[in-house]
Formats: sequence, structure tokens, C-alpha cells
Amino acid sequence: MNSNREEKKLLTYTYIFCLICFLNLSILHWTKQGLDKTAIVVAVVVCGLITYAHFIIRKFFPDGDKYIQIFACILTVIGLVILYRINAVYAIKQVIWFVVGITGFIILVVLLPDLKSFAKWKYFYLVCTVILMAMGTLFGKEKYGAKNWIYIGEYGFQPSEFAKLFLVAYLAAALKKYTQNKDLIEPAIVVMISLGFMVLQKDLGSALIFFGISVTMLYIATSKVKYVATCFGLFAAGSVISYKLFSHVRLRFLIWKDVWKYANDKGYQIVQSLIAIASGGLFGTGLGLGHPEFVPVNSTDFIFAVLCEEMGGLMGFAVIILYFLLFYRCMRAAVYTDDKFSALVAVGYSSMIATQVLVIIGGVINLIPLTGITMPLISYGGSSMITTFFALGILQKISEEATSVE
Repeated sequence: MNSNREEKKLLTYTYIFCLICFLNLSILHWTKQGLDKTAIVVAVVVCGLITYAHFIIRKFFPDGDKYIQIFACILTVIGLVILYRINAVYAIKQVIWFVVGITGFIILVVLLPDLKSFAKWKYFYLVCTVILMAMGTLFGKEKYGAKNWIYIGEYGFQPSEFAKLFLVAYLAAALKKYTQNKDLIEPAIVVMISLGFMVLQKDLGSALIFFGISVTMLYIATSKVKYVATCFGLFAAGSVISYKLFSHVRLRFLIWKDVWKYANDKGYQIVQSLIAIASGGLFGTGLGLGHPEFVPVNSTDFIFAVLCEEMGGLMGFAVIILYFLLFYRCMRAAVYTDDKFSALVAVGYSSMIATQVLVIIGGVINLIPLTGITMPLISYGGSSMITTFFALGILQKISEEATSVE
């Protein structure tokens, strides 16, 4: 009962935050007809979706961890608010992707059978991973310097986003039976092929995410520090080779090393991001009072800078804490389940989200070389939204199957 009460309280705060922010935005977009009614409609629709999803999960699947869905929805609301501030059309499209994502979340929880039975499909996951990885290299079109977009008519998607789901499932199935060193040969080859495709596509952000997922799952499966150390050594060697072979890698490193030297050309994005974050201070300029138009790629790669400028550094910290809480709840599913395959899948998807957050925030504040990826659930993008909610749906299912989740 206490858990149920806390969930309702957290949902209430989410509704209040959503309604207040979109009411503020409707006033900012005041027209001759009065308030911007679209903003109010978006707020009502989003609150309705969150309520419906929570009702279904709580009513028919009461045993699992409901905070996974709640924290994910809070982050989505924050993203929609910032996107509406930047571009209302993007926000409306993102609502559609949110509908698809949350629907997929519910369907996976309702229809997915016992996850243990999926461990035998190892080679299916392997084939899907390789095909999706190769698609960007063979048929992709370049966007923002990375050749990782596939277009069907006017619609585009990133195959690597969906490949992450299959790679985690494959590694979980392969590492589930680990007993000796030779059991690691095949997974190691698959990971190296995946990283190779990412390097060829100049998608350094995805390469870092794939590496983070693989190393985390390897350590959880084997508990051997020497394997992790070896992976870092190989990754360092690969980074040096990439630096020597590819000019875009050298450029990213040089910008990271001295961003102000390239402030007017190649480092312009990061400089504008740093200025936006600094100008927001702790409490922000206020929603609608900043200048997101000065921040390039502000709806995807640099949305965190816009958020910090208008809502403040404290809000930026709050978002990081929310991601940490989401990661914590996802990892709890791995701790409580008694099936190794399910536990490894939970670890893989949890580390996927955490690594993506660390990489993009680190790049935006110039802590690490910039890699163009999205912030899960907050940045604009259908591929990221759908894959993240699919991963969370599987994590929710694992928590439902666990022997004892509070």
C-alpha cells in the first residue's frame, strides 16, 4: 500500500509539472485567438497516456517495479516541454513517437511470454545484429558527419538503435553459458564486427555505447577484472588506430583538447553549448527567455544545453538524478530475477541507457570528445524513443517475473 501511495504522489507531481510547463508555453505562444491551445492539448494527451499506461501495468501486472515506467515518463515530459519550446512541430511528432513507444511498452509486458524461453534464439539475435549494423555502412546516408541513417521515402531511422536491442539479447544468450575462456571467442568477434561497422559509419557515439554495454555484461557474466582490463586495452589501441586513420576522429580530439581554438568554426557547437549552460546559471533564464536558436542541433545532440539554459543547472542535475534512479530501478530487476539470461538482459539494457546518458552529457560539456547521439527519452527522435521504451518494456517484464520485487 505504501508503494502504491508513493506512486500516486509521484504521478501527481508529474501531472502538475506537465500542466504548469505547457500552460506557460501556451502563454508564450499567445496569438490573436488567445492561448496556444495546442500546448494545452499536448499536456492533456501526455497526462492521459501516462495515466493509462500506469493503470494497465498496476491493474493487471501488480508484482513488478512500477517506478521504471514512472521515471521514464517524467523524463519524456521534460523532453516534450523543451522540444515544444524549441519547435512545436517537433514536440507534436515526439508525442506520436511517445504513443508508439508506450504502446510497445504495454504490449511487451502484456503479451511477452516467460523471458527465459528466449535464451535459445541466440543465432537469430546474432543475424539481426549483423544485418542492422551493416545496413548503415552499405545503404546509409550521411547526417551530421555520421553515415548511419536509412531513408525510406521521407522517413529516416537509425538501424544501430535497433541493433543495440539485439546485441544485448545475443550477448545475454551467449554469456549465459560461460564456463571457460573459449566461450568468449564468438561474442568477442561479434562485438568487434559491430564496433568496426560503427567506426566505418563514423558513428563514434554508438561505438562507445556498444563498448560500454559489452564490457558491463562481460564483467557481470564472468566477474573477471582481467577481461575488462583487456577490453579497455584493445579499445585504447583501436582508438589510437582510428585517430591515425580517420580525419574526423583527429578533429574531434583536437576540438576536445582546445575547444576555444576552434570556437568560430569546427568547435562552434560545443562553445555555444557551454555558453548556454553558463548563462543559465543555477536557476535558469526561465522557460521561453533563453536563446536556444544560438545552440546548433538543439533538439537532439545539444538539448541538454537548452534545458540547462532555460531551466537552470539545478534542473540539469535533477535530470541526471532521474536517469540514475531509472538505472537503479532497472538494475534491481537484474538483482531479483533468478534466471541468468534475464539478469544479463536487464544489465545490458540498463547499461545501454546509462552509457548513452554519460556519453552525450560528457560531450555537451566537453568532458569527453563530442559524439553525436541523443539523450534517451528527452531528445527528439523516433528511433531512440521506440528502442528505449522497448528496452524498458522488457525490463518491466523481467521485474514482473522476478521472485521478489517490492
